[in-house]
Amino acid sequence: MKTICLYFEIHQILHLKRYRFFDIGTDHYYYDDYENERNITEITERSYMPALNALLDMIKANGDYFKVAFSLSGVGVEQLEMHAPQVLEKLQELNNTGCVEFLAEPYSHGLSSLVNEDGFDEEVKRQCSKMNEYFGQYPKVLRNSSLIYSDDIGLKVSQMGFKGMLTEGAKHVLGWKSPHYLYTSELAPNLKLLLRDINLSDDISLRFSNKDWSGYPLFADTYINRIAGLPKEEEVVNIFMELSALGIAQPLSSNILEFFKALPACAKAKNITFSTPTEICENVKAVDALNVPDTLSWIDEERDVSSWLGNPMQREAFNKLYSVADRVRIANDPRINQDWDYLQASNNFRFMTTKPAVVGVDRGIYSSPFDAFTNYMNILGDFINRVNNLYSTDIDNDELEGLLTTIKNQGDEIEMKDKEITRLQAKIEKIETESDKFREQVEVKCTTKKDTPKKSAAKKSVTKKVGKEPAVKASKE
Repeated sequence: MKTICLYFEIHQILHLKRYRFFDIGTDHYYYDDYENERNITEITERSYMPALNALLDMIKANGDYFKVAFSLSGVGVEQLEMHAPQVLEKLQELNNTGCVEFLAEPYSHGLSSLVNEDGFDEEVKRQCSKMNEYFGQYPKVLRNSSLIYSDDIGLKVSQMGFKGMLTEGAKHVLGWKSPHYLYTSELAPNLKLLLRDINLSDDISLRFSNKDWSGYPLFADTYINRIAGLPKEEEVVNIFMELSALGIAQPLSSNILEFFKALPACAKAKNITFSTPTEICENVKAVDALNVPDTLSWIDEERDVSSWLGNPMQREAFNKLYSVADRVRIANDPRINQDWDYLQASNNFRFMTTKPAVVGVDRGIYSSPFDAFTNYMNILGDFINRVNNLYSTDIDNDELEGLLTTIKNQGDEIEMKDKEITRLQAKIEKIETESDKFREQVEVKCTTKKDTPKKSAAKKSVTKKVGKEPAVKASKE
């Protein structure tokens, strides 16, 4: 039986402001707040809310038959928290249906998996904690930034404890193989790989409203019939895209949401189900290991990382940024950490691309790749100065980590001793209270004993007097 795995990515680009060379050392705030708020507000109104409402209606109409998966970058969540909390509330409402799975991904939507394993591990854990905080789910499947994957990355992800990972069903990797099977990682057999069907995904996210496309107009029954027509043994159809495709890349006027709403009924008629990534990893048997020695992604025709690292400017910016990665991690300064997340975001490097692309690059404030590079490097220069100013650059990373570990251990020891002192003080207070109570009880008893003999003596004297009187009277008589 065939099953569709429908997944949407939610990530929000954080726009940098115009930053001059002479701002270095004097201005440590790098962001265009007006543009960021304007951008996310527009996307929320035109895409996120209408799309999420449509998906919720689909779940209500079809029960647990229809299922969908999401991943949210930590940077994206932070922007939603500030400017569009209603999106997070709607996602929580979707989560309450029990038909939604949330996946892991790097917090910054950056490229740390290519160069810094410790940073990648830490980012993913933070994003997982964010998903658990909002939705009560700790992700079991990981989706790397832009579906970036290689054998080495797969091994790392497996060691991090994930069951599965999403990546691209690129032709140069698959060869004659089909993306409609479940595979395993070459170096980590326990890690399942779900491969995106490029054509079926892009027909919706890139071509749906293109009147010059040979497949236009695309109807839900036609789309499902193509899936039903696949060979019987090809059971898994992975349709992955950005959520903003529904409303931004494909305007609502194209009836994209009506197309989606019709999919479940058409699929049910063909005995095709919907599954989450974890369900596929648990219920479908993998057919083979996938060998991916070189890094792939879902961007551009090459399906590699050249969109971010394809020219000397991009590589220089990338290498300079990650030259302080370990120092940032070791220092663990809150403000530095936040800027680190934002400066890692992959769009900062994509703005510098000189490649021709099928999907145009919106460079925002930048007039050219060189303009994007210059602005970013000015900001990066100030950021690196701030990182180095935290601790003397005469101390290398190993020495710094040892020093900070010692300081942390001493702090932990002091905290532990403070807790012990507090515990002992409480114990002393309790003993003193009990002692006071005991002293009061003793005093009461002593007072009682002193009073009791006097009363007895008085009684005896009274008794004696009473006993003598009759004798006196008798003698008189």
